Amino acid sequence: MVFLFLQTDDDSTTTTTTSNSQFQSQSHVVKDKLCVLHKVQSFISSQINNTPASYEARLWLCNTISAIHSFNPPSDQCLVFRDLLDNKAYSKDVAPQLLHLIFQTRPDKIGPIIAKRCHLLNNFFLGNNSRILQWFDNFSISSESGHRKGARALSQFAFANRNTCWDELEWRGAHGQSPAVIATKPHYFQNLDVLRTVQNFLEYVPAFWSSNELAESVKGGDILEIDRGYFVNLVLDLMYGEQCRDVWDMVEGFLSEEKFSSLCPVLLASLDVKGLFFFLRSLGKFLKPSLECKELKFSCCWLEILLSRSFSLSLDQILLMNSVISKPRQLFRLISDEENKEREKNLEDIVGSLVGPSNEASWALTRELMEMKREEAVKWIAIQSWILFYILTKECKTPENLELVFLKNGIDFREASEHSFVGSDDSDVETFERRSRKRRKRDKKKKRKVYDFDFGEKKDDQSLELEFQSSARSWFLSTDGFSCAWTMADVPEHLCMYYFKTWMKRVLSE
Repeated sequence: MVFLFLQTDDDSTTTTTTSNSQFQSQSHVVKDKLCVLHKVQSFISSQINNTPASYEARLWLCNTISAIHSFNPPSDQCLVFRDLLDNKAYSKDVAPQLLHLIFQTRPDKIGPIIAKRCHLLNNFFLGNNSRILQWFDNFSISSESGHRKGARALSQFAFANRNTCWDELEWRGAHGQSPAVIATKPHYFQNLDVLRTVQNFLEYVPAFWSSNELAESVKGGDILEIDRGYFVNLVLDLMYGEQCRDVWDMVEGFLSEEKFSSLCPVLLASLDVKGLFFFLRSLGKFLKPSLECKELKFSCCWLEILLSRSFSLSLDQILLMNSVISKPRQLFRLISDEENKEREKNLEDIVGSLVGPSNEASWALTRELMEMKREEAVKWIAIQSWILFYILTKECKTPENLELVFLKNGIDFREASEHSFVGSDDSDVETFERRSRKRRKRDKKKKRKVYDFDFGEKKDDQSLELEFQSSARSWFLSTDGFSCAWTMADVPEHLCMYYFKTWMKRVLSE
């Protein structure tokens, strides 16, 4: 039987009724159980630190970090990322990723920066025919207002400066076109030899590359699509080489406005282990957990609370805690992989020694955790919560198994389909066990054996129906105020998280 130790232990009563020999015995058992927890910690760490799994474990942590929202004021999230951008060791990885994100989601923020320095586009187009045609070969067949991108800039500048640059326009066909003709028939710009014309402007019309017409055409940011890599490097040079204030203002504005949950997956994925740990320590300076967070209402609250305090945990410990708290199922699948069958057998032997009756030794272990540093206590509680998930997943294969766990741990429940309420006192447990035995006998009598000619085996004609009914059964539980129905697949994760939250709150209240 799995015990969650959710009820409060009366320490004072225990102290007065426990003899010295019993206390020494409990102390010995506590040391043994802590030793087991250390073994489980080492086992899980070895799994998530393996090369294939280490990157995935960091992504799990990045997902948890992405859910953090305790910034007050919200603009503080900008300062967190500025710490990364100002650090030489990490800026080379983070800054390009940030600019790619801005280019993708808000090109209109980059466009004005390029427009302000449009003279730099001379080098962008010089000697590159593909770029020239992509930007300037966009003339409309209907009207001047239909010209797009660089074509519009070229036509407007040519008309405005026709006395000095019209001769640099190159036309296809036997003769050129005059400004007067083009003014009445703007679709004639379709006959312009764009490539030769722009090449002439690059060599003989330098004023065009600093003109308002060209600047206006690039403000929207469409030009970035021609070669993002080129413009990323250009803006990086403006940020770090020339230290341009307007560029940094744009970056800070984006970091303040964008959702933290959108920034983290992109920017943190590029960091190595040291960079991620640097970010976590920096993040802690700006977090102010709300009352809801202190009640552990959200999946990331445990991390927010730990980061907001002065903590001494290593990144490996944080990765481990996040794996067991936030991704118990994924960690279970990782450990249960075919390649790990032998190692998983070792884990089963280890955790088996932690499963036992709700006795004084088990409560003594809990009291021992309450006396540790908060960070250490939370870590061991997290590991214990995953052990509970592991045991529930392995052992509770039927609805009856889970319902017995509910009853033994004081969890009221009712089946979602029947809405029948079941309490958790001793009489209910006895009644439940008696009814379960009768139900099994009744089902056994009802089963009719038939011969399966395809496989040469006897099978229950009700087996598929019973299997479906078992897997489809769900319950409303008192653990969340009967707010939603939990299926068999979801119950282990829900209970282990409920256990973790219950004991973390008690640790924080000490």
